[in-house]
Formats: sequence, structure tokens, C-alpha cells
Amino acid sequence: MKAIFSIRDLPVYGDLILSPMDGYSDLPFRAVCRELGSAISYTEFINALDILQGHPFIYQKLAFLPTEQPVIFQIFDNEPKRLLEVALRLRPLGPAAIDINLGCSSKNVSGRGAGAGLLRTPLKIARIFHLLSRSLDIPVTAKMRLGWDEDSRNYLLVARIIQENGGALIAVHGRTRQQGYQGQADWEAIAEIRQSVSVPVIANGDVHTVADIERIKALTGCPAVMIGRGAMGNPWIFSRLDREQVSFQDVCRVLRRHLELSLDFYGMERGLIVFRKHARRYLAPYDLPQEIHKRLMTTVDAGEFMKLVEEVFEMPQRLSAAFSTPAKKPGESTAEHTNTG
Repeated sequence: MKAIFSIRDLPVYGDLILSPMDGYSDLPFRAVCRELGSAISYTEFINALDILQGHPFIYQKLAFLPTEQPVIFQIFDNEPKRLLEVALRLRPLGPAAIDINLGCSSKNVSGRGAGAGLLRTPLKIARIFHLLSRSLDIPVTAKMRLGWDEDSRNYLLVARIIQENGGALIAVHGRTRQQGYQGQADWEAIAEIRQSVSVPVIANGDVHTVADIERIKALTGCPAVMIGRGAMGNPWIFSRLDREQVSFQDVCRVLRRHLELSLDFYGMERGLIVFRKHARRYLAPYDLPQEIHKRLMTTVDAGEFMKLVEEVFEMPQRLSAAFSTPAKKPGESTAEHTNTG
């Protein structure tokens, strides 16, 4: 198979990539998405301070399966030397690249000058990439937004700074920090970035369907697309399938596979609890009785959970009602917020 693009000397053999998402892109979900076609595994974002202070659970976020390679560790902080120290500590764990988060819009990250907060200090971005690219023997990449707000859309300057200081790839979410996940992603701005640098640029933002994939690639000219919220409840998008094209049998099969991975990784009790948010999205298109939905979301027994799921898929009247009303797009709920790295 011919590589679609390369991150320096690292070949990438697909054009669809699961976005790093805090609380979602853990090992079980990444593994499912890789099996369905995602070309790279990005970890959830890692706070540099957690590494330096020895947070007891942080290395669980960095665990990955051999089949996931290439794996990219994403880290965030607002201090160049601290990011370098953390990157050097993480290098022996075997990542294919280190990614610097320039995109997180949450106040507790961007408010302290990390994540999208770094977009306000381009010289600091230059120092970060200068230090890391010259100190590591693996590529250093970035995931960025278009700027802090509409009055400071400095994406072309930032992209050039990243490239000129050794950055090997730039993934771009087509919104500013101020926008969060509101409004429309600006795909034309991503196209401008792609035309202004020679390193690969990955397009990200508002990709929920197979048609969106083809549209964003055509408009931006990017070799690959990063998908975050559009993959929640539909990891089949990495196989270029919209959710309504996925058979009930495949939903049940992937749901079971994802649950098994979660139980193996987190343990029986926590594994089921962590999996519930994914189960809710897998089952969202179906007209489930309220009683069954409540039992699914409250049971602490994985065997009972799967038995309930199988009962759902054996109910013809429920299956025939699937997609009878449009399901919410992933991420539309006001009760849940997801930070994409």
C-alpha cells in the first residue's frame, strides 16, 4: 500500500484520523477506530505538570497497543523548557511523534497560556518548536486553531513559525479559541494554511458525514482529515460509512468489542462506567424504551449490560423504528462538553 503522506520520514497509510479528545480518545476507543480505518492514534492531551509531578494515573493515558502505531503523544503547557523536559521523559515510551496542543479552548488550559492560549504568544511557539525539534529524534507536530478570537486570526503566522522551527505536521481546527465549538468551521482558512507551508496540513472541524470528508478535502487540498465529535457513536466513519449505513449486527459487534476493550483496560467496574458515554451514543439512533435505557445506564454488571443490548437488537419493532427521527449530531447535547486537543 502506498503512503498517503509522511510526517518527516514516517509514512501514513490512510487519510482519516481520530482527533485527540480529552475523555474520549482513550486506548479502547482509539483501538476500535484504528480497526475501522483511523490511520494514526493521538492520545488524549497530557498536562506536562502531571508528568513532572508524578500523577498516579497519567501513564494510563499514554498506554497504547502495538497495533496502534503510529502513535502520537499530545502534551500541553505554557513553558517551552517544561515541554522539552516532558517530551524527553516520554520519548522512551515509544511514541512515533510528539504533538504540541495549540488548540484546547477550555478556560483552565487556554486561560493559563497553554493550548489555544499559546496562539497569543507566537514567539513562545517558536521557542517550543525550536527546542523540541532539535532535541528529539522523532517528529514534533502541532494541533492548532485559527487564533484567539476574530480580531487575532494569526493562523498563517503561527503555521509558518511552526514550520520554520522544525514542526513536521500541522493539524488545524477551523475555529478560533473564542468560538469554542460554536458557529461554522472555516475550511477556507485551512486551505490558506495548506498553501502557505510545505509540511502536511490535516483538516479538522465540522466533519460528521462521508460527504463532509470529501468536501473538506476538495476545498482545502489537505491530504487527510481529522475527525473528533463526528466519530462519537459512529467510528464507522473511518470506514467511510455514515451511521445509517451501519447494520444492526455491526453496531452490536463493535459495541461488544469496545466494551471488552474497556473492561480489559480499566477493570470490570470502572470499565463499564467509562464505556457508558460511548454506549449512549451508539444506541442514540434507536427508539429505546425508557426503562431499558435507564437499566443500561445504571447497571454495574457487564454481563447484564450486554444481555440488555442483545434484547434491544432482538426487538423488531425497535429496530424498524431506528432512524425514524433524526438523531442529534454528536456533541449537540448541552449537558456534555468535550475538549478536542
